[in-house]
Amino acid sequence: MAALAGRVSVLLALAFVCPACTSLATGPDWTGGGLETIGPARAAEREAVEERERQRLARLPTRIGARHILVMHQRSQQRPEDVTRTRDEAKQKAQECLRALRSGAAWASVVTECSDEPGAGDRGGDLGQFERGAMVKAFSDAAFELQVNEISEVVETAYGFHIIQRTE
Repeated sequence: MAALAGRVSVLLALAFVCPACTSLATGPDWTGGGLETIGPARAAEREAVEERERQRLARLPTRIGARHILVMHQRSQQRPEDVTRTRDEAKQKAQECLRALRSGAAWASVVTECSDEPGAGDRGGDLGQFERGAMVKAFSDAAFELQVNEISEVVETAYGFHIIQRTE
């Protein structure tokens, strides 16, 4: 009984200080509006976005083939010791390599000249076939969006800057 009396006195004090505060949770404007209508609408929007993403992914292949050129920098994971360029320098070099490819340069010559990945020149940057999720997310997302023979924009991962070409 004392607990109930305490709650009533708090509500009365609150009503005296802020009359609008007591009607917040009980007033007719609150019930039937506000969160009751916004919450389900937001949930429906979120479900629609998730459904569109599921449909988009369902249209994409589950396995592709690709090759890439990797330009690394000082903070790249698994970089060879002789790679000393800054991140900005690496990005600029990757963009120059992409421009060369788009201008008609042969993939083999650009991969030999630009890629920092050990052995990339010998195999033409070929990665073989792989499934979605086998590569780091940014790389995988970009590769799976490409059409066969299409070349990506420059894609950054923890390993550096990639130029990706889907081969199958």
